[in-house]
Amino acid sequence: MSESETPPGQRAGAVVAFPAAAAPSSVTFDRRELNELFNLYGRMVAAGEWRDYAIDFLRDKAQFSVFRRTAEVPLYRIVKDPALARRQGAYSVVTATGLILKRGAELGRVLKVLDKRLSVVN
Repeated sequence: MSESETPPGQRAGAVVAFPAAAAPSSVTFDRRELNELFNLYGRMVAAGEWRDYAIDFLRDKAQFSVFRRTAEVPLYRIVKDPALARRQGAYSVVTATGLILKRGAELGRVLKVLDKRLSVVN
């Protein structure tokens, strides 16, 4: 086929359609969310409560799991599930037994259930 010929099945001057950009293959935490998660994680490590973490980016949700010991099941899982964003909020804190401690649309508010700030005792 020479350069002046058109491929079979296409008209001369026709617009060629390219496939659309693929949807992201997994849900992730963005930089702001990771900053909030690691700030809380750092405080809890300094307090001696947490020792390890794991981040999982799955097709339908992202999880930040925290452990007291490396070989144990996670104490808490902070889950981002965009499918629940309009109903109950995309973020939730889940215990090792599956109990949902808090759920909401803002990560900072959801993480407050885990953040034990020092207070003055009279």
